[in-house]
Amino acid sequence: MAQLPFDPQQLPIDSVAGEPAVASERLSPQWLRERFAAPPVWTPETVQEAIVPRPRPTPASVLVPLVQREQGLTLLLTQRTAHLTDHAGQISFPGGRAEDYDADPIATALRESEEEIGLHRRHVDVLGALPDYFTGTGYRVTPVVGLVLPPFELTADPSEVDEIFEVPLQFLMDGRHHQRLSVQLPGGARTFYAMPYERFFIWGATAGMLRNLFHFLRA
Repeated sequence: MAQLPFDPQQLPIDSVAGEPAVASERLSPQWLRERFAAPPVWTPETVQEAIVPRPRPTPASVLVPLVQREQGLTLLLTQRTAHLTDHAGQISFPGGRAEDYDADPIATALRESEEEIGLHRRHVDVLGALPDYFTGTGYRVTPVVGLVLPPFELTADPSEVDEIFEVPLQFLMDGRHHQRLSVQLPGGARTFYAMPYERFFIWGATAGMLRNLFHFLRA
């Protein structure tokens, strides 16, 4: 397991973002389709978490799967296994690095989701993509947002995924649940977001991409 030089859950909270929640009417499948079809002018908040950017980041994609439940949209997330080289044990979107045979970032996200959690692409209605996000581990990640219509069956790849769970999108799209944390590392200070939900600690790249989704929906 690749060990972090710090435990993010033990860091003090610097501040809470605190913006009002995205209006509930904006968290509907139809509104989201219209927003991605005609996106507004907006500015991403977080796109680079490395203190010193790597000159040739590895291209990767993740799927941001919004599940259409009766009680409202939920976000499907995974907890990665503890033995992985990158982001071990962390909460992540399903996804991974691009392969030469992937046609585009969407193809990467759909393929990786099938491999990691068994979510077949026939269940995914791709809406669009958020701005690329550059991780401190050297990846350029394209977040591909898609609606997922039940019923579907999931099968986690035990070599990559420990657990699959869902979080209400309304909870995540509320700035009052977005904590700012920071840590001093040898290369300088690193600041990041965390969005704890029940026993799951959502932070780092996943929380950074969710902050961008939050701003995109509020714009």
